[in-house]
Amino acid sequence: MAIATVNPATGETLETFEPLGRDALELALGRAAEAAVLQRATGFEERADLLRRAAALLDAERDRIAVTVTTEMGKPLAQARAEAAKCAKALRWYADHGAALIADERPSDEDVADSGAAFAYVRYRPLGAVLAVMPWNFPLWQVVRFLAPALMAGNVALLKHASNVPRTALTLADLFHRAGAAPGVFQTLLIGSDQVERVIHDPRVAAVTLTGSEGAGRSVGAAAGDALKKSVLELGGSDPFLVLPSADLEAAVTTAVKARIQNNGQSCIAAKRFIVHEQVYPRFASAFARAMRALRVGDPMDADTDLGPLATRQGRDDLSALVADALRHGATAETGGDRAGVPERGWYYPPTVLTGVSPEMLIHTAETFGPVATLYRVNDLAEAVELANATPYGLSSNIWTEDPEEREYCLRELVAGGLFFNGMTASHPALPFGGVKNSGYGRELAGHGIREFCNVTTVWLGRP
Repeated sequence: MAIATVNPATGETLETFEPLGRDALELALGRAAEAAVLQRATGFEERADLLRRAAALLDAERDRIAVTVTTEMGKPLAQARAEAAKCAKALRWYADHGAALIADERPSDEDVADSGAAFAYVRYRPLGAVLAVMPWNFPLWQVVRFLAPALMAGNVALLKHASNVPRTALTLADLFHRAGAAPGVFQTLLIGSDQVERVIHDPRVAAVTLTGSEGAGRSVGAAAGDALKKSVLELGGSDPFLVLPSADLEAAVTTAVKARIQNNGQSCIAAKRFIVHEQVYPRFASAFARAMRALRVGDPMDADTDLGPLATRQGRDDLSALVADALRHGATAETGGDRAGVPERGWYYPPTVLTGVSPEMLIHTAETFGPVATLYRVNDLAEAVELANATPYGLSSNIWTEDPEEREYCLRELVAGGLFFNGMTASHPALPFGGVKNSGYGRELAGHGIREFCNVTTVWLGRP
């Protein structure tokens, strides 16, 4: 895949980039290794100051950076601005909390008395250079939610961003450079996917994290395993959205629409399968389809647009194929279902709601990356949870109920890395983020995320 900025609203190629050659990549890896030695000697306040300066620049240049993001991947401009603001917030959060999250941990003298120690403690030390292989759908946030804790822990970062967001990748590197990051602390590598395995195996790289597809995760995870290096994988999701009889239906419908079409429907944690109890199904289904039908599809730079284009032609074509397969096997499109009514130029797809989905349809188990919702009717909570779990993925889930016993049942039986009751799944710096099953392993954000790329070191001092 070429490294290029292609405007998904028009299909126009705006700029192409030459990937780094072998010599240039070697220099970048050398700079990272040198920087890792210096970075681990810095104190928490110095690291925090860098994050705060980067946050200030991000806030000051939010509008400009948002235009770059929207131009490259097509999300509505207001959402790109919000993404930039969220990144600044996360940088400040880790600047404020990072030191406490990885402060030395000392067990009581009584607990370690029989070890022969005068005292002992745990120190979280940086690993070194961490490679981040990041996707295009949240091209700022996916990077920052790795980068902020990694730098605060004393690591250095190498970013291999998606090949269709090179301007965003370079913008982030430039922003940290202007914020005062020392050479080699954070570098963008304009390389193709075919060079990732080589970088993982390089002895100067200590670990790797990837956010992306299941296939990419398998490839990177295998390479990391072969190299015996730590890896964190945040992969796909097919998150359920359960609506039970006690739910506030008006709030559930409003949130369901946002949860399905945010980021033009291209989010691993987007609600994709809407599983509704039969007692409230008719009202929910009617209101949900009506609200999806009313969305405005168009130019993502236009403030009145609700839904912009998909980021790539391939993504649009893959989504079209999933919907066509479902319709061919008997599903019904309550709204959408083909490209009628959307701009012909660019990679647009209309908001779509499918009913009558059955297991023989590809869309029943596939991750739909775009504004397509599948709607299911169930008889009771047990059936709803069974259907929610009937997927290879286990990233997050949304459950709408006011019943405490139903909440406890879901906490016990739903298989997912996150359970969001009466609200929409979202990531937040203070909360760990990640999944189970084919959604990957490890956690980002919160204390769990900063510790993923630390050498958890036992320090023991014997008695004189």
